[in-house]
Order: sequence, then structure tokens, then C-alpha cells
Amino acid sequence: MIGRCPLAAALAVAILSLPVAAAEEKGGSERALLEYRCGTVRAAIEDLIATDASRYPKGREYLRRLDKLSGVLRNSVRIEGLADSLEQLQREALLANPRLDFDRVLVVKRKALRHFRPKDTRISFSREPGADLGLPSNHECNSSLPREGYDNELAVLSLVDPRAALVPLYRPKSGGYVGEMDLHWDADRLLFTQSDRTNWKLWEIRAEGTGLRQVSQMPDDVDSFDACYLPDGRIVFGSTASYQAVPCWHGLKWVSNLYLMNADGSGVRQLCFDQDHDLHPCVLPNGQVLYHRWDYTGISHIFLRQLMVMNPDGTNQHAIYGSNSWFPNSLYFPQPLPGSSDKLICILSGYHGVHKMGQLVLVDTSRGWFEESGLIQRISGRGDPIRPKIADNLVDGDWPRFLHPYPLSDKHFLVACQPDATSSWGIYLADVFDNLVLIREEPGYALLEPVPVMKRPRPALPAERVDLARKDGTVYLHSVYAGPGLAGVPRGTVKSLRVIAYHFGYPGLAGPDRIGYGGPWEVMRILGTVPLEEDGSATF
Repeated sequence: MIGRCPLAAALAVAILSLPVAAAEEKGGSERALLEYRCGTVRAAIEDLIATDASRYPKGREYLRRLDKLSGVLRNSVRIEGLADSLEQLQREALLANPRLDFDRVLVVKRKALRHFRPKDTRISFSREPGADLGLPSNHECNSSLPREGYDNELAVLSLVDPRAALVPLYRPKSGGYVGEMDLHWDADRLLFTQSDRTNWKLWEIRAEGTGLRQVSQMPDDVDSFDACYLPDGRIVFGSTASYQAVPCWHGLKWVSNLYLMNADGSGVRQLCFDQDHDLHPCVLPNGQVLYHRWDYTGISHIFLRQLMVMNPDGTNQHAIYGSNSWFPNSLYFPQPLPGSSDKLICILSGYHGVHKMGQLVLVDTSRGWFEESGLIQRISGRGDPIRPKIADNLVDGDWPRFLHPYPLSDKHFLVACQPDATSSWGIYLADVFDNLVLIREEPGYALLEPVPVMKRPRPALPAERVDLARKDGTVYLHSVYAGPGLAGVPRGTVKSLRVIAYHFGYPGLAGPDRIGYGGPWEVMRILGTVPLEEDGSATF
């Protein structure tokens, strides 16, 4: 169903979307909120006229209708029915966006899971929001989720007639999980994750529902999930093949690192060697792989999660946002804006608390990478500055809640959203002007992971730099004096570096009660000492 907001619901969404400063200034009155909403709709229409008038022929007509509604709002004592009229105009005008120039949207349709206590200690039992949607907590991967008991399917939403029934694309027969879709560059097939009684696997299916095949070919005690296509046909994916465990879970929860494989599942090679989870890989327009890393090694054991990039062969891994930052705690499901490798749309979330969901934020790594310096806007939150806040459950009381953004432009986004605690998760069109337009919701189900079925430009990949015949690597260090760590220390003071290697804990053998009680959580061994040049550089 489309869903049609009555006055109370429309005002609730308006209140949720209204920036804090504006809400306080306006006192939250019904009339003031409608005035604010008229302004957000006007800003969006005027921008579409200015940027794409030839493909937005009814823009002036929409403005005239909005002027009439605004006049009634200003001059009439009674405003009954205006919220519904404004919501109808908002839907019509904003869903005429030329960026919605595709007919089909892939979605995941999932009913909330039953709560139960599994026998497998790797599987969580949680009542935090998101656990019932098949979302692992912020310190777990899919291996901690139940492998059965799901009522879910991959489905197709028609943008030609959003009121039409969803068309099922694929539904697991065994009650397994299905999700984490990644559409191929040619839009003719997609990867997805599926669970069964044995483990988690990666599958592929054609966009019209034929050609189902299992892609990952891992042992039964290894899980594979969370994959993306590379432009050359290979696949980057998450896996527990490293046989590592999260230390704060005392070895009970398995760790996902990123791996590379061929399109047929052969040639598996580990790319990331991190203590904890690597999540949400996707390819940037410059050909690098963007992903989210939980950095838990040898530092404060909370908050620190970075956005990372690397070449598809695993080289040149480095943080692009959040290194040594205490805010934001997490930036999940990052996606690049069309044509940009610096600008991203992400879900800002906490350390514990709600699972992977939170605020919808625009990030520009060219503006900054630390704390709030590169967070350029919260959606919805136009005009309200992003204020850094150091808190564990950072967004638990925050509304609306968002998941799985898909950028259509630098201003318009498809996204899964739950506007308030009484609403279902539906598919919405969000924009930087503070509009949130419901496209589709399904009674009794959550609709997640919107992916337009359309071709995308295929990036060129960086040249391969890995020599698989070698068993060592070369480290190039620019300067130990760069950054705040040695601020004020004169160059030439540091003469050498001690190089250490970590050995992370195995399942059942990780954590402060097993290794370094009251201190470090992982084994460290000294590899050697290397001299430093006068300018602070080194090669070894």
C-alpha cells in the first residue's frame, strides 16, 4: 500500500523532520509546522525547476498550487484538511523528480522475527530495535543471527504504479535469511546473502528472477555474506574464514573480514586482517573499495569505527573518516554520491543500542575526516548544525530512523525509514530540503534495501600491486612526526621504530580473561627494529 498520512501523522512527520532550532523558535504549533513544510516543498520544487526544468515540465504548476495552499494557511482561521492537501501536493510534485527515471526498485520484504533463545552461543538474543529485522548488533556480524525462522523475500516495487502488489523475485524455501543485495553494473543480475541450516552463503540471480546459482564455495563452518561486485567481475565479500572472535564477547562471536574471489567462487584471498568486523563494501567511482571497519586493536575499546578505502587487491588500506575520532560512533551502509569519491551518504549510529540504524547524514571527506568536520548535513535537519556528542547509545531516542540509503543525486535519496515508533519501515524519497515522501509500505512487514534497477557507470580499477609469490611486504612511512601524536617533538629526536605484529584471538580463545587480563586484548610479538631517517621517514 502507498499509505496516506492523515493530519496527525503528517504533523508527526513534520515535527520529526523539523530542525531542533526551528522547532524551538516556532514553538511546535500546528500552523507553524505546516508553514515549515510548505517551505521545504517549495525549496525542492524550485531546485528541480532550476536544475532540470526540461524534464520537470509541471514545476510552475506545482508552485502555483503551493502558493494557493500557503495563502489559505496565512489567511484562514481554520486549517483543517490542509495537511492532507499539502501531503498530496508534496507526493505528486516530488515523485515527479526526473531522477526517478527507472521503472523498478528491488526491495527486501521481511516480517519481524520471533524472539527466541537459540542453543548456539554465537547467535544473539536481543530485544534492541533492529534485532527482529535480521540486523546484527553494532558489535556483531551475520554469524550472530539466527539462520532460520525468517519470513522474507526479494521483491520488486513498481514506480510506474507504486500501489500495485510487490512482485516476488526470490523467496528462500527453508525460512532462511535473504538480503544484502548488490546489483551488477549492467543491472542484469544481483548478488545476495542467504542463510540455511549449515551456514551463510552468497548467491546470484538474474534481475528477472531466473538463473539462480550459489556463488560462495566455503567450508560448512565458514560464513560468507555482505558482498559487492567489482567492475572486472570479481567479488569482495565478508567472511568468517579468518577464524577470529570478538574479544569483548570472550570469543563467542565470530569476526568478519573482507575477502576477494572470482565470479565462480574460486580464488578466495583474504584482503583485510583486522581484529574485528569489516562491513558494507562498495566500489567508489575511482575504483577503490569503500568499507566500514571496527577498529578495536590496541586503543580505547569503544567508539572507534572508521570508514576505510583500499584498492581491490587489498593494497593502500587507509582511513578516510573517523580515525581517532570519538564522534560519530559509527557510519554504516556508506554509499558514494553519483560521480564523487569524496561525498557519501551514510547512516550515523551508536556503539551499542539500536542495530545499524540511525540518522541519515551527508559526508564530504574532502572537507574533513575528524569528529563532525566532514558531516555536512543531517537529513532531515536542514539548517540545524551537527553537534558532536560522545555517548554510547548515541541515537536510540532519535527519530526518524533510517537504513540502507541509495543516492539518486547529491540531493535526493531512496532510503528505508521508520518515521516514528508506531510506523512501519517503508521506502521513502528523502532530500536535502527536509522532505520525506513515502513511496511504499507493506502492512505487517518491513521494506528495506531499496535498489533501483538501472545500469551504472563501471569504474576503472587501480592497477594490481600484489605479488602473490612473495611472503613479505614493503612498508613506506612518510613521517612519524605527522599528526598530533608527536606534536612538539623536534625532528630527529626519534631514532628507530619497534615493529610489532598482532595475533588475534580464536573462537573461544579471545578476550581480557584469556589474554592480557586487565590490559591488552590480543597477543603482540616483536618483529624487529628499523632505523628512522632524520626527517621521520622509513622504508623497510
